[in-house]
Amino acid sequence: MTDKHPQEQSEQSRKTRDWFGHFSNTCSSLVGSRWAFMAALAIIVAWAISGPVYHYSDTWQLIINTGTTIVTFIMVFLIQNTQNRDAKAINLKLNEIIRSIGKAQNDLIDIEKLSDEELDRLAEQYERIRQHAELRRKRKHETLQQEIKLKVKSELKHELKKEVPEALGLKEPKKGAA
Repeated sequence: MTDKHPQEQSEQSRKTRDWFGHFSNTCSSLVGSRWAFMAALAIIVAWAISGPVYHYSDTWQLIINTGTTIVTFIMVFLIQNTQNRDAKAINLKLNEIIRSIGKAQNDLIDIEKLSDEELDRLAEQYERIRQHAELRRKRKHETLQQEIKLKVKSELKHELKKEVPEALGLKEPKKGAA
């Protein structure tokens, strides 16, 4: 019988089930650090300094070539696993946001599972929506400019009607007088 809380047991079970995910996340974090970069740089400097000792032999070159090939090969899979998990987590978070917004199209929740052709059609649909929005914005802007011009013109006309007779020493005509 274990003394662990059920949530701790579940978390431990999840960790053992996803040991590769945990391992790849840890490796990605370690290898992506400045210390790992410094260590790699130190290895390359040590290798370069040892060149004259080994007379730049084929074995000397083979050591760095083999080492970098093995590390690169392994890191490709570790980094890809980490990126896949991150992308899945981001998609799930976006799905939750889409689901929680009332006006959002819930059809987009599993969009990453669509075929390339379906994604292209959807992209075209959103491009048309963007173009319509741009056209509406442009029309609204033009209408606003027209309204401003008319208002300015009207105000200028009104001011000129008042100022010109006064500047000439004339009285403003009475309304209704012809």
